[in-house]
Amino acid sequence: MRPFHRLRPARASLRWKIAALAAATAFLVVAAVGVLVHLWTAQDIRGRAEAQAFNTVYSAMATYRRTGTLIDGAELDPAELPAALRRPADGVRHVAHDGHVEGNVGPTVWAAQRTAGPDSPVLAVRVNMSSDLHELRRLDVSMALASLVALAAAAPLAVYGAGLLARRLRRVSETAGRISAGDLDARTGPTEGGDEVADIAATVDLMADSLSRRLRTERQFTADVAHELRTPVGGLLAAADLLPRGETEDLLRARVRDLRGLVEDLLEISRLDAGAERPVRDRVPLGAVVSEAVVRTGLDTEVTVTAPADADPHGSGTAPAGATVETDPRRLERIVANLVVNAHRHGDTPVRVTVEGRTVVVRDHGPGFPRDLLVDGPRRFHTGAAGRGSGHGLGLTIALGQARLLGAELRFENAPDGGAVATLRLPA
Repeated sequence: MRPFHRLRPARASLRWKIAALAAATAFLVVAAVGVLVHLWTAQDIRGRAEAQAFNTVYSAMATYRRTGTLIDGAELDPAELPAALRRPADGVRHVAHDGHVEGNVGPTVWAAQRTAGPDSPVLAVRVNMSSDLHELRRLDVSMALASLVALAAAAPLAVYGAGLLARRLRRVSETAGRISAGDLDARTGPTEGGDEVADIAATVDLMADSLSRRLRTERQFTADVAHELRTPVGGLLAAADLLPRGETEDLLRARVRDLRGLVEDLLEISRLDAGAERPVRDRVPLGAVVSEAVVRTGLDTEVTVTAPADADPHGSGTAPAGATVETDPRRLERIVANLVVNAHRHGDTPVRVTVEGRTVVVRDHGPGFPRDLLVDGPRRFHTGAAGRGSGHGLGLTIALGQARLLGAELRFENAPDGGAVATLRLPA
């Protein structure tokens, strides 16, 4: 029997999301480190060039004032001197950067100082930073390559680590899904790590334990109440038989019979919940069993036994009409009878039962099954929409429980043109 709840498939695996986040974080860290290294190195190159220019112009000025000659690299009023340094203050050294590239000269740092008075020439020195900037570019390329290698090595580790976390979470998700589908014995068990995932797994297991205890208590209470009511209800029915014949006696007898039927249904559900029921299988003609079950309901129901279009009379595995199936005939009759009674009670005529191969379809022409039944399955003491009439909602619950016991599939759906459709598929 398929579960009524299904977990929605994840659109994107958590494993890849975590791996992508780790890779993006590593990329941002590497990029930030690369930018900081570039800026620090460029600032260091600039600072060393300025210091060299200052020291050189100091030495050149001292030599010029002492001997009147210029050392290598020193010039008086050079044509390439930046405009900002052409009129430096007397006795003060100034520095400026020239970013123009002429041949192999490259970016330069200029330092200048006026030799004497306001009209005296300007002694200037320039320091070429081309080689240092070339090394900076090589450093940038090396950093980029190292970053790519680090990312290539870190990505598989991130995928592996994220996979470990995703597998642990998937175990918890699968356990929750099994519990939602009705397997109250499902447990995640001990989870390594001692982290939040382990706490979630332990919480899910505790929730399942608590839910299982409450359901067992509820089922035991239902079974005890039904068992205790069985004797007084039997006494009421016997007492009703002693009343004088009349309308009052007929009404009372009908109500007592309804009460006894409710008690018997509760007992049957309790046995199904407790797993105390065991099918007694036999090879029986499916069409004959279904027809007999419909007749016993005493309701006007059309029964059609047909063979499927692809039926193979030589044993293709598809049961033809009237062929025998191995099942528990008493429980099969119970399922069919409950479906037919439910169709008449909550649906509308005509009610048709179709037997084709190993499939039995019960169709009415009423308002159809309510939406919550189609989503969650039948629930005891819940009949759904008011338009489907009254009742205690145990008939479909029993039919579903008996179908599970037989290993059959019982599906509930609504026909496109209106009406409820219950489909029972017996196992091969």
